[in-house]
Amino acid sequence: MLNNEAMSLYQKGQYGRAVMIAKKALDVADKGVGPDHPDVATSLNNLALLYRAQGQYPQAEPLFKRSLTIIEKAVGPDHPDVATSLNNLAALYQAQGQYAQAEPLCKRSLAIREKTLGPDHPDVAQSLNNLAFLYQGQSQYPQAEPLFKRSLAIIEKAVGPDHPNVATSLNNLALLYLALDLYEQAEPLYKRSLAIKEKALGPDHPNVATSLENMADLYRKTGREKTAEALAKRAAAIRAIRR
Repeated sequence: MLNNEAMSLYQKGQYGRAVMIAKKALDVADKGVGPDHPDVATSLNNLALLYRAQGQYPQAEPLFKRSLTIIEKAVGPDHPDVATSLNNLAALYQAQGQYAQAEPLCKRSLAIREKTLGPDHPDVAQSLNNLAFLYQGQSQYPQAEPLFKRSLAIIEKAVGPDHPNVATSLNNLALLYLALDLYEQAEPLYKRSLAIKEKALGPDHPNVATSLENMADLYRKTGREKTAEALAKRAAAIRAIRR
């Protein structure tokens, strides 16, 4: 219950209260079930996520590591829960630009998920995406592109071509092409991503504004200033809507 309350506060952006509740949940779990119980790992992970979200990386790292150790001991080294824990620790290192520490964790997470869940599972797509972002952050674009493409193919197969998750995956691939100045490849991906979001989420959703902003950036870079300005204005109007 306390863990759920902490995550609810986190989603509302109330980090201070969320940390307080998460610390209490950890203390209750530690005393109630012992320091090596999976419930303690969950509480450690939740508290670490809160610290990571606030950029408090030194506080988050030992919590993620202890959570991973507990989970590995409880369920074995090749369990999907271990893959999730590896991803969380990798994301912490990636946020700090510590790519050398993050890469083996991402690769191990991917290997576990492929082995235990199969090559076409959505969690595999997530791991592919994480590894692709890692390479993109280091300008290793040839390594990133096939991972983004495979991730997109898995997600489309799993949820259908018109799901918001497909729009996100399209956007990720488009951003890669934009970084490579491959504007002709990026534009149709951005357009399809926007169309999916408008249909699935409605024309005034914040995620639609993100797509419009991305497209405006593309049009500016290709000398289409009037079109870019129109998209940027529409995005700003969406952002101005009170939620």
